[in-house]
Amino acid sequence: MSGKLRIRKLVVIGVGLIGGSFALALKRARVVKQVVGVGRTRRNLNAALKLGVIDAIAKDAATAVQDADFVFLGTPVGQMAEVMAQIAPHLPEHCVVTDGGSTKQDVIAYARRFLGPRFRRFVPSHPIAGTEQSGAAAAFPELFVGRKVIVVPQPEADAAATRTVRAAWLACKADLVKLDAREHDEIFAAVSHLPHVVAFALVGMLAKRRNAPRLLGMSGGGLRDTVRIAGSSPEMWRDICIANRDALLELLDAYVDELERARAAIAEADGATLQASFAEARHARERWLVKKSR
Repeated sequence: MSGKLRIRKLVVIGVGLIGGSFALALKRARVVKQVVGVGRTRRNLNAALKLGVIDAIAKDAATAVQDADFVFLGTPVGQMAEVMAQIAPHLPEHCVVTDGGSTKQDVIAYARRFLGPRFRRFVPSHPIAGTEQSGAAAAFPELFVGRKVIVVPQPEADAAATRTVRAAWLACKADLVKLDAREHDEIFAAVSHLPHVVAFALVGMLAKRRNAPRLLGMSGGGLRDTVRIAGSSPEMWRDICIANRDALLELLDAYVDELERARAAIAEADGATLQASFAEARHARERWLVKKSR
């Protein structure tokens, strides 16, 4: 193993796309000696073991973390409170804990409540990476290369724990960004959570149409591009929407207002308003893409 980071035993609780890719990336970087997986389904854990994502399967989270150096929480955010309560009494003093949750205020509140004195070794994080696939079979070590990972260290956090979590993500070749938890949740309600709700809703609406098979059979790249993320885990996105509902509801209201303006213009055959609105959106997209490519 190279560099300063050394993880003798990494425990991944929730060996899906994110948790599995985290394990594979650290294995590729040669900074972890053993990866132990914990999960709800034996089938997924067996797949993870066969694919080399993990090296061993633990019977439960409490047993797994007893001699761990690093714990990654890769479960849906709605499960994290229960998992934290299970592992808290068994975490070694030196063990570092992080997560990959898409919301941060709720996860931090859970950690404060359930991790007790181990809260100071908890460093929240959120990788801005993923695909519409899920499960251990979807994991791959390059997932985080050049992608942003948000780190949200708390005032009480042990400095060494923060350095360890940062070093782990850097070993995954990610770009680190530090954010406040509230700002994080507001930003990702807009750029991630709302788009997923829109994609799910659009597919759901089309699927309920009387001629849905013919509609979807005639669809092209436009629909596929728009609804790609509707292939994501329903359980995970259920939990995210509920956890971040205040910020998400505000944005949904604004989005509905925008749709109503478009509907009114279409109903009135107001081409000038439609064109101006579409042009404004197109220019905004172009500016965003230019900035993103820099």
